[in-house]
Amino acid sequence: MGKLILVPTPIGNLEDITLRALTVLKSADLIWAEDTRVTQKLLNHFEIKAKVKSYHQHNEHAYATKIAEELNHTSLTYCLVSDAGTPGISDPAYLLVKACLAEGVEVECLPGATAFVPALVKSGLPSSSFIFEGFLPHKKGRQTILKKLCEEERTIILYESPFRVLKTLEQLIEFFGEDRQASVSRELTKMFEETVSGTLSEILNHYKTNTLKGEFVIIVGGKK
Repeated sequence: MGKLILVPTPIGNLEDITLRALTVLKSADLIWAEDTRVTQKLLNHFEIKAKVKSYHQHNEHAYATKIAEELNHTSLTYCLVSDAGTPGISDPAYLLVKACLAEGVEVECLPGATAFVPALVKSGLPSSSFIFEGFLPHKKGRQTILKKLCEEERTIILYESPFRVLKTLEQLIEFFGEDRQASVSRELTKMFEETVSGTLSEILNHYKTNTLKGEFVIIVGGKK
């Protein structure tokens, strides 16, 4: 029987990849990638020659069972990577892992890069207990989730794109109040990494007149 290995990849700085991840990628029979072009750049940088195929949110329903069945009837080792970070954290992986476990296929996940951990740790907000929401839905159910989250006493972690971050901050102020403590990190591990902490109102004012580039991690203090 084969094996599925989930391999975290750098969220910006290529030096953040682990030695173990490089070894696993070099020895894989096949690498399933969210975007083959992004993964190929990473592989080329580390001079890794491996076969790469696409596995992403648009084909995962069709491919998950097929891949799991292949692993069940072979002795191959497949790796799954996302464009950045750990597969399964706001990236495709869940359906494939579920299918592999149902087939009795061994699943392994390497430790490695993920954006919310450094953002949370350096936010100055309580990290002993937190809730990870990832990306909020764009429309359906968005306000329902925000109403629920505004009563949450644990620290809240959200992901957001540069195109929607202002709207999200405005809505957080609407539901949480302008004085709720928060921290926003962007371009993590990259040259222009930035973290802005303060009240939601102060952070919104900052980003109304400053750079909106890169993926954003929003950390919001829980209700006191």
